[in-house]
Amino acid sequence: MTEERITEHTDEAGHTHTTHTIVSDNEPRRGGGGATILLVLLAVVAIIVAVYFFSNMSNAEVAKDNAIGEAASQVGDAANNAGEAVKDAADRVAPND
Repeated sequence: MTEERITEHTDEAGHTHTTHTIVSDNEPRRGGGGATILLVLLAVVAIIVAVYFFSNMSNAEVAKDNAIGEAASQVGDAANNAGEAVKDAADRVAPND
């Protein structure tokens, strides 16, 4: 919306002075940079927090994978020990001589 204001003033000597003022609300207002800086800081903090959580999640995955690998190795060792025990028992029952 554009509005024109005309103001007339008459001084003591009888002279008339006219002032024209145009007010326009159509132009976008530019605010201060405080809100923009705050939003940028919030975005940076959010990115840092996301990187921290994702890196911890990947460390947890690595630890889980290592634990699974070690458990599988222990199961394999136990199977070997059981196989040797069965072989020893079979040799005691029926020696190959």
